[in-house]
Amino acid sequence: MTKLLTIDDTQALTTKQVHDLYRRHVNRSQVSLMTSFGFGRELVDRAEGAYLYQHDGRRILDFTGGVGVLNHGHNHPRILAARRRFQEEQRMEVHKTYFSPYVAALGHNLAQLLPGDLSQSFFPNSGAEAVEGAVKLAYKYHNGSRQRVMRADIAFHGKLLGSGSLTGQAQETFRFPGIEGVVPYPYGDLDAIRAEIAKSRTAKGESDVYAILVEPFSASTMQSCSEEFLRGLRALCTQEDIVLIFDEIYTGWGKTGSLFYFMRYPDLVPDVVTTSKSFGGGKSSISAYVAREPVFRRAYDNMMDALLQSTSTTYYGFGEETATAIEAVNIVVEDDYPARARAIERVLAPGLERIAKEHAETVTEVRGAGALHGVFLREGPKVLELAAKLVPGGMTRDPRFLTKLITSSVVNALYRDHDIYAYYTLNGRNPLVAAPPLIVEQPEVERFLEALDKTLAKGLPRLLTRFVQEKVSSLW
Repeated sequence: MTKLLTIDDTQALTTKQVHDLYRRHVNRSQVSLMTSFGFGRELVDRAEGAYLYQHDGRRILDFTGGVGVLNHGHNHPRILAARRRFQEEQRMEVHKTYFSPYVAALGHNLAQLLPGDLSQSFFPNSGAEAVEGAVKLAYKYHNGSRQRVMRADIAFHGKLLGSGSLTGQAQETFRFPGIEGVVPYPYGDLDAIRAEIAKSRTAKGESDVYAILVEPFSASTMQSCSEEFLRGLRALCTQEDIVLIFDEIYTGWGKTGSLFYFMRYPDLVPDVVTTSKSFGGGKSSISAYVAREPVFRRAYDNMMDALLQSTSTTYYGFGEETATAIEAVNIVVEDDYPARARAIERVLAPGLERIAKEHAETVTEVRGAGALHGVFLREGPKVLELAAKLVPGGMTRDPRFLTKLITSSVVNALYRDHDIYAYYTLNGRNPLVAAPPLIVEQPEVERFLEALDKTLAKGLPRLLTRFVQEKVSSLW
């Protein structure tokens, strides 16, 4: 007889049983990889606010912010209450042929909060889908007459076939097919964009570029565009009738100290903005692209094309997800999450600068905005040489594997020695990321800074040696 696991069975599984099921049914290599960091060696019983409570009794300060998802922290009581109410009232979850009051209200709220005529919303499931929907909108806006789309060399827009081809820094060692006509440009270089547009003119002298994508703040590399660049890009796109798309999937909803990063600059309005991650309050997988009304209407506002936008998915009008996002957005506004991020920055930024000065032999620089900062570790020849000796050759085709290994040793030490959960970016120079949820208080930020200071004081060679010997060696 087939044995199916119940919820009770699932919650009673041991760590070893979960690992065994992952190996058999999910991804065997994922178990080896994650347990090498220590995180995956124990299960989490519950999570609340900025903390994880593990099977083994440890209380872990989650300074990852869920990689952008947990601005509200874990299990925010208002978000739980909104979802509970939806379920208890037996509201309708999904039916694409009925109008959803939740979709209507969420679209209204976004139009109220975003500047200019950014007023037309569509709600897919993930950030990558939002990006692809925005690019489809731009292509349809020009009715397929233009064939090129531009993205930055350091861009990260997702891992689907389309969004992956719009991502500048490949994380994988395998190349998948992508959309045609993708043209890269150096991040923040307006002259380079002008030059590419000049090269791509049609026989009629018109631009062949239908969209330009940019992350005003690049969360994967901790770089940001200048106001001069963003305003110049806006003027250029207006002049050439190119759809300008701002990707704010990570940086939206207060993370960097303004509601969206671009909104720190008055009267700067893209044609489309994408958002996801904390948009769902840490409980809902939902994203959005929001377009200026004239752009959206020209593309989709007719009976023939009304169902072409993004995906006319069966799972659209998904009530509980949009209800959750309504509550999440209201919390951001009522509790002033941008101000919370600025308060975190007032402690975090000078603390990281002080650590960088005190550990100049280890830290090359720190940079960021609001509650999103990166710590860049020094890749000295001695440390890289040590890493190369400790790790068997030929284990990876990733040219930055050793750099990632060095940063991982610091992440591991913070977790093992100080009960602090951190991470590093997979793009750029792989900085250690300090990105707490926006509900943390000053003592928790100070605790992170003290732990990082003590960790770096041990020296990278010592941290690296311990990490490889005790953790990574288990991979081989």
